[in-house]
Amino acid sequence: MNVTLSLMPAKTLPKITTISEFPNNPKTLILEQCKTIKDINQIHTHVIKTGLILNPSAVENLLESIALVLPSSMDYALAIFNQVQQPQPEAYNILIRGFNLNQNPEKAILLFKQMKENCIEPDKYTFSCILKSCSILHGLQEGKQIQAHIMKSGFGSSGFVQNTLIHMYANCGKIDIARRVFDEMSERGVITWNSMFAGYTTSSCWEEVIELFQEMLKSDFGFDVVTIISVLTACGRLGNLELGEWLSDYIVEDGLTGNLNLVTSLIDMYAKCGKIDVARSLFDKLLRRDVVAWSAMISGYSQASRCREALDLFQEMQRENIEPNEITMVSVLSSCAVMGAFEIGKWCHFFVKKKRIKLTVTLGTALMDFYAKCGSVENSLDVFKKMPVKNVLSWTVLIQGLASNGEGRKALEYFSQMRIRNIEPNDVTFIGVLSACSHAGLIDEGREFFVSMNRDYGIDPRIEHYGCMVDILARGGFIIEAYQFIKNMPMEPNAIIWRTLLASCKVHKNVEMGEESLRQLVKLEPAHSGDYILLSNVYASVGRFEDATKIRSEMRQKGIKKTPGCSSIEIEGGLHEFFAEDSAHPKSVEIYDAVEKMMKRIKSAGYVPNIAEARLDAEEDEKESSISHHSEKLAIAFGLIKTSPGTTIRITKNLRVCSDCHIATKTISKVFNREIVVRDRNRFHHFKDGSCSCNDYW
Repeated sequence: MNVTLSLMPAKTLPKITTISEFPNNPKTLILEQCKTIKDINQIHTHVIKTGLILNPSAVENLLESIALVLPSSMDYALAIFNQVQQPQPEAYNILIRGFNLNQNPEKAILLFKQMKENCIEPDKYTFSCILKSCSILHGLQEGKQIQAHIMKSGFGSSGFVQNTLIHMYANCGKIDIARRVFDEMSERGVITWNSMFAGYTTSSCWEEVIELFQEMLKSDFGFDVVTIISVLTACGRLGNLELGEWLSDYIVEDGLTGNLNLVTSLIDMYAKCGKIDVARSLFDKLLRRDVVAWSAMISGYSQASRCREALDLFQEMQRENIEPNEITMVSVLSSCAVMGAFEIGKWCHFFVKKKRIKLTVTLGTALMDFYAKCGSVENSLDVFKKMPVKNVLSWTVLIQGLASNGEGRKALEYFSQMRIRNIEPNDVTFIGVLSACSHAGLIDEGREFFVSMNRDYGIDPRIEHYGCMVDILARGGFIIEAYQFIKNMPMEPNAIIWRTLLASCKVHKNVEMGEESLRQLVKLEPAHSGDYILLSNVYASVGRFEDATKIRSEMRQKGIKKTPGCSSIEIEGGLHEFFAEDSAHPKSVEIYDAVEKMMKRIKSAGYVPNIAEARLDAEEDEKESSISHHSEKLAIAFGLIKTSPGTTIRITKNLRVCSDCHIATKTISKVFNREIVVRDRNRFHHFKDGSCSCNDYW
């Protein structure tokens, strides 16, 4: 087949840099015009042909273009460098900087050693660059050796070098040595102060940041924007609103409100100090909002437990086409974990994988926690296994997640693996371990772990650990032993301890201990409605309905209102909330119709309503209807009509699941062939094929 050449599409040739006349000082040409490796090749060829390869300045310009403009081509730069007969310190400095930019500090240090072996004397820029290499590498020993060279070379008093020394020691966790370098400096400019502020910030020494700033003010040193950002960060971490507001006034008076980084730090400070609405006002006034500003505001909502607003703002961020970063993802995942927003959290995980965001310890642990708190332990385990680096928090989150999802024995297996890998548990880890024993009914194991904490790991039990032990004993039916354990505690028991005992009194129908628990609770938190409800339920469980009614009457007389049960379910990215016998939902007619049909089907399968869980003020003929309209039943019915057959239904409830709803949900899971995951105030319940992961032990 013949084809006329004129009809063929023209091939676009790449644009080549042409050099009409090579200037005497080629730096501008090389650094401004060399943007690709082909440009570099052409310049390199010209330098060789003209003999400029022997000119140190020309070679340094070429190296600078490769190492600093095209840092991914460091091997090429090194090859050129190795051809230079007598490279000057400037050439070494360029390559060391290039290796640092390319996150390859090991090669930078090797090059510095080569420099010393070749008897090339480093200058102050060399020492500054190589100290940065040590900082990136967290190479404390190498840093100390470099400091010895600095002292011998006479640069020990150079402020430029000393600033980098401060940064290196702080980044290597030796903040005390960094401060010693700072204190020994005869002259300190604002850059020196900022180096020390940065060091304290890196080490999370927030109180020291505030103290250093106060010292700076007394010394009458002028501070700059970098200083203010460091101090505002510390104010947020310490909740120092007074100093934060003083800096806020200074920013306004000095006309610095147009600085995005500064205002973002103000937003973060106000959010962390509990002034979330002030933070939002500042955020809304920003003319330009980058990912850092969005992340600060979302993080503020998340930390203030205003998780719905955090997720709403995240969705607004998506509409603005601002791409989230790791910090954004961690805050959003934290809010999803609290809200039980499974679909939004799954999208975040998909985004992390799609954008190949590095699965750091912080991000990975946030993902694990999210999945565990949404009842998906398989996904939590999968993330854990894929994390390249894990710390004690990662293991602790895994153990706690397995425990709360009814996998107590597996949680203890991972605790054993943690110890085999020489990961030292902390006090929070043991809360997870003891919770695992509690949820799995492992009473003897719980006793042993409680003793082991101090005996084997030197960890003194906190009140939270005593609370776990009370739960283990009381939940297991050892009510009297649990009571004696409380009386022998080395600290005064708090309301949570007595409430834990009271909750078990209902399960084991121990009226006497229930009454004693409430007597103690009234002294500590006299207006807590849940405590009166629990004792009322204890009376009802043994048929003492008159006493149960008296407790409710006492509540009304004291003006104590019962916390309403609320259950939420996520459907197509939207969260729907239901209250018992509530008709506020726009689909309430359809939902109540679905509930009626659902209750009929499970009754046919053998479910018998437990009317003891009905409202005490309900008439006899209303009691069955009352319990059928509990919030979790409304949420489940909504899930059945709004999700595809076979889809897992996930419910989050603010209170403990009642015994009737527990029995009903087990039957629903079998009749409708659905897995139903309910997260209540205490734990997760995985209902499947007519049984629950808690083995009716909750």
